[in-house]
Amino acid sequence: MGSQEPKVFDVNKVAVVGAGPCGLAAAKYLLAQNAFDRVDIFEQQSEVGGVWNYSPRPSETVRVPQVSPDCPPDPPLLFEGEEAPIFPSPMYDVLHTNIPRALMQYTDLPLREDSLIFPSRGHIQEYVVEYARDIRHLIRFSTQVQDVRLRQVDGRDQWDVDTVCLSTGQTTSATYDAVVVASGHYTAVYIPDAEGIREFHKAHPGVISHSKHYRAPDTFINKKVVIVGNAASGLDIAAQISRFCQKPLLLSVQSPTSQANLAYSGAEEVPVIEAFLVQERGIRFQDGRVEKDIDAVIYATGYLFAFPFLRSLKPPLVTDGRRVHGLYKHLFYIDHPTLVFTRLPIKVVPFPLSESQAAVFSRTWANLLPLPPAQEMRQWEAKEAERQGAKFHVWPEGGDAEYINSVHDWITRSGTPGKKPPCWSPELVWQRQIYAKAKLQFELDGRKARSLEELGFEHSPDQENDS
Repeated sequence: MGSQEPKVFDVNKVAVVGAGPCGLAAAKYLLAQNAFDRVDIFEQQSEVGGVWNYSPRPSETVRVPQVSPDCPPDPPLLFEGEEAPIFPSPMYDVLHTNIPRALMQYTDLPLREDSLIFPSRGHIQEYVVEYARDIRHLIRFSTQVQDVRLRQVDGRDQWDVDTVCLSTGQTTSATYDAVVVASGHYTAVYIPDAEGIREFHKAHPGVISHSKHYRAPDTFINKKVVIVGNAASGLDIAAQISRFCQKPLLLSVQSPTSQANLAYSGAEEVPVIEAFLVQERGIRFQDGRVEKDIDAVIYATGYLFAFPFLRSLKPPLVTDGRRVHGLYKHLFYIDHPTLVFTRLPIKVVPFPLSESQAAVFSRTWANLLPLPPAQEMRQWEAKEAERQGAKFHVWPEGGDAEYINSVHDWITRSGTPGKKPPCWSPELVWQRQIYAKAKLQFELDGRKARSLEELGFEHSPDQENDS
């Protein structure tokens, strides 16, 4: 197949921005392709892991509100005994994956069978460190990518990558034929605007924070707490804090929480916040209810897409932070497809999805899987934007399973060389369908189950289409 296609790409040197789970998978697939002379991985932390690389102290930067991705990244912190600065992770003390072990793992490195069915954050970090073992020599640790600029030389894309070593302050610039952006989605927090929120934050600093700043529940003993947002982190943090804080903990939501999840959280559901009341240190909700003497408001409202090192690209890739513009299949930069973005899709199982994407772009850059014409790629983006609206990168339920298996089938049919991407069996697809219910049961059961069967979930063929 590849030999019959015209050679579109001339990629020899590739830069990977980030040594989290997705950047590591990208590097492994690029190396396995055996078509590129050099793969360099840049990681601003002193260890791999990305979001799983836990820091005991949270970020000290809280901007209220924060509705634009165009703000300076949070500065790193210096920890005693550490030579290099550390960028605080959004991980909190007690956190387990919300994805079962068999779905979470990489294709070629099983998670231990004797581990919890929903592994702890510490176990996942150890696992990612182990996965990186054979490519550590390619990683430049404590090295921050500051700017990535595009040039064209004789019709070829050239990407100038400027970096700084955070330990020494030394700056370096190098040129690459292609760039993989795997810098993650947990940097620029989203704290929505509301009437009086700025004045409230100024008068009562420290009351308003984001889930990124949360670490442990015992700092909220006897405090009056409001949590905003009922996605996974909001419910998990609510369940932890509700055992310590004043009753009831208030959960402010846009759409109703299921009864099972609300009971688990130990919270009382209230509407969206309409206004902050400075004098009363209070909040007025959309139904007119007023609560005074609030001690803590934690926004579990997610993050904005932000790529400060790509600001030179025009038109801008990111405007309001809700999506990345100009991409085909959430992956290739249409105007210059030597730039790719991994794991932009939301509500997906990340590790295997990043493998599938890496299998595609590594073969594409090796001229084995051709891309459609640019016009066709733009039409795809326009249709997807019309269909998805503001939730451009939010995939439908089961969208990751469909993508993973379609990529596997496509690459298998093509007969192209390279590292084989994952394929989900019917049982794994079933696990994807039931994992939210299973995770809730895991929490209620005391976080000790090592199998889905222990939690009352048993696979049989007639369940594969049940949700």
